[in-house]
Amino acid sequence: MRLDVVTIFPEYLEPLNVSLVGKARARGRLDVHLHDLRQWTYDRHHTVDDTPYGGGPGMVMKTEPWGDALDTVLADGYEAGAATPALIVPTPSGRPFTQDLAVQLSERPWLIFTPARYEGIDRRVIDEYATRMPVYEVSIGDYVLAGGEAAVLVITEAVARLLPGVLGNAESHRDDSFAPGAMANLLEGPVYTKPPLWRGRDIPEVLLSGHHGKIARWRRDQALRRTTQNRPDLIERCEPKAFDKKDREMLSVLGWEPDPDGEPYGRFWRRADGVEE
Repeated sequence: MRLDVVTIFPEYLEPLNVSLVGKARARGRLDVHLHDLRQWTYDRHHTVDDTPYGGGPGMVMKTEPWGDALDTVLADGYEAGAATPALIVPTPSGRPFTQDLAVQLSERPWLIFTPARYEGIDRRVIDEYATRMPVYEVSIGDYVLAGGEAAVLVITEAVARLLPGVLGNAESHRDDSFAPGAMANLLEGPVYTKPPLWRGRDIPEVLLSGHHGKIARWRRDQALRRTTQNRPDLIERCEPKAFDKKDREMLSVLGWEPDPDGEPYGRFWRRADGVEE
């Protein structure tokens, strides 16, 4: 995968040189190019922003530097043999960044990031490049940052770990929270390692049993338990067919039942009167 980032703070992206992402770059799995947006400014102050039309506080990033920068990045990428780019625009007004979207992006050969500052980028830039490539306006959460570089780091790490050959064990992400399949709407449960006794605390006996079926069931139950506690909204919108008989029994113990009146509202489960035992 080729990855280009255009930013006024290239140094903010130094973490892309460490950990799994750094190793992916060293192994040639990820080809990262950082670009300083101010290289495409032509005044003595290297100005990248101006006041917003219509008034209001803050500044807006200008069209000219972004247009020239993206044109250059596209030309360089095509010349190097890259194909089918996608533009990733980190913004709190974008669609939520999810594991499913991370999987989608991991299947693309070339991502171009445009982390903005101030009040954002002049909308005409996004509209212009949407005519040339897919554009993903993405939010990593319901909050506002000083700039989009932190979001680039989050998205890149989530995507890079899904690339072939990046994780030491290719199966490691199969049971992750939100992983496509059985874990699509669940949080991963607790995990344990040696020693079996630490400061008077032991580990669940089932994990020492060697019974793979019981262990799998315990892990599934723990995932259901943690999800109902920390993210009940995920349970609410799970379709009944997402859970087998044992799942339903566990959800009943945890105080949940199918909601026959919730489907038109995107809600399939509701808290019942049951009390966890």
